Amino acid sequence: MRLLRHLLFLVLGAAMLAAPPRRVVSQTVGTDELLLALADPRQIAALSHLAKDPIFSPVAKEAAKYPVLRTSDAESILRFHPDLVLLASYTRAETKALLQHAGVKLLVLEKFEGLEDLYANARAIGTALGHPDRAEAAIRDWQQRVAALQKRLQGARPVRVLPASTFPFTAGADTTFQDVCEHAGALNVAAEAGLRGHQPTPTEKLLTWNAEVLVASGEEGARVIARLRELPSYKFLPAMKAGRVVLVSGPRMASTAQARLDAYEELARALHPERFQ
Repeated sequence: MRLLRHLLFLVLGAAMLAAPPRRVVSQTVGTDELLLALADPRQIAALSHLAKDPIFSPVAKEAAKYPVLRTSDAESILRFHPDLVLLASYTRAETKALLQHAGVKLLVLEKFEGLEDLYANARAIGTALGHPDRAEAAIRDWQQRVAALQKRLQGARPVRVLPASTFPFTAGADTTFQDVCEHAGALNVAAEAGLRGHQPTPTEKLLTWNAEVLVASGEEGARVIARLRELPSYKFLPAMKAGRVVLVSGPRMASTAQARLDAYEELARALHPERFQ
């Protein structure tokens, strides 16, 4: 009888350990995207404090159904009594430390630069949620979308593009913008010139980079083009003078998760319209 109780205890204990989380909190916009795609709605306790802001979040409308954090700090997260928190490598170290001290299970995503990072992050979250099959199904869907886009762009000459912003920075290699360019039939002239990451805009060199098109965040509409036209960095560029400026959704371009595929398609349509007729 004692042995039977012991075996029953072990079985129940293993089942409890394997039970999927029931109160998951996402601390970043990127983990919001993946959590909304892979979780049961009842598993979501709260999304990031930017989840409902369309300036930053590509899933703002969907996020409106859920609670959000007041801020991104540990105190705000712990108010929701999570049994799993989704973080990113850029989450503040003190936030991670406070959550670990509170005994909360953490899943920290480390890389976001390309598609393989997206697939790995989806698998990690899907497994943690108890839904690895959903992650694999989502990955197959994303792979099919990417393959279909590449088929449309096959043989197209990459358009030379410059990431333009009203902030004094531009995006080189190892950025989400570079990833978007690689899948949208574009050549990022900042990366070609050797810039890595986000760097101060080298105004005096831009004329030598021969950008055919400027690409900017489209949330401000035509107003952003008027503002860019006044900046010394861009006002003398042939592309600006000719009005060759493409606006793409900022949250999609900056996405570290699956919304990046929307940016691929949006930019590809703008640069290669003949391939989508």
